[in-house]
Amino acid sequence: MSQPWDYIAKIVSLGDSGCGKSSLTVRLCEGRFSPHHDVTIGVEFGSRIVPVGPPASLALSINSPARAGPQAQPPPAKQPPQKHMKLSLWDTAGQETYKSITRSYFRGASGALLVFDISRKNTFLSATSWLHDLRQIAEEGIVVVLVGNKSDLAASSAVVDADAHNKRQVTRDEAEAWCTANGVMQYVETSAKNGEGVERAFLEVAERIYQNIEAGKYDLNDRRSGVKGPGAGAGNRAGVNLGMNDAAKKGKQQGWGSCC
Repeated sequence: MSQPWDYIAKIVSLGDSGCGKSSLTVRLCEGRFSPHHDVTIGVEFGSRIVPVGPPASLALSINSPARAGPQAQPPPAKQPPQKHMKLSLWDTAGQETYKSITRSYFRGASGALLVFDISRKNTFLSATSWLHDLRQIAEEGIVVVLVGNKSDLAASSAVVDADAHNKRQVTRDEAEAWCTANGVMQYVETSAKNGEGVERAFLEVAERIYQNIEAGKYDLNDRRSGVKGPGAGAGNRAGVNLGMNDAAKKGKQQGWGSCC
């Protein structure tokens, strides 16, 4: 039986503690939300197979010519077979205590979700430091998407403290300006509680990784690239799982959290 994916990509989530990184992973992988999630110690894991490339990317207007405006060329009448990517999700701890541990998991990642809480300005201000750490350790050219989580606490994307029910402390304009200033390609707002924007955030990362694959920017046989393809066969799958199992085993030895 053939495998249900064409590529595997390692994706890390990072950001301050309490921003909802684990809740985003659980929402994507299990479709549920728990208001009581234990603090991540070290790293937790998840996985999800998602469509990449046309026709799915065109239908969702993710990284597609449809974003270029009315002059963009229409998609071809006959679409190629849909490709799929297995996202190997590494949900890292945000507490300062575990930061030296967390940094080690950035190695070999092809994509990252840099998460902050839109109702806590300090978590947004910390994003610059997290991005610096990521780029110091991860491979050059890692795909990064900035994620403003807990959008359910905000009544508007443009107004701060408009009323008692709006707990927003970071506007969309602020976040998008930060992305431009720091070379981060996309900003997405999400709510792990109601699911809004969650799939979109992960798909934005997956699609850009797929575009890099198509452009030949990765060595699919090099574990450090964070991407594995079908060409390596069974060894491919073993390589990715080995990394996850080693990390989980190491975590158990040192008293860290377990796989999700």
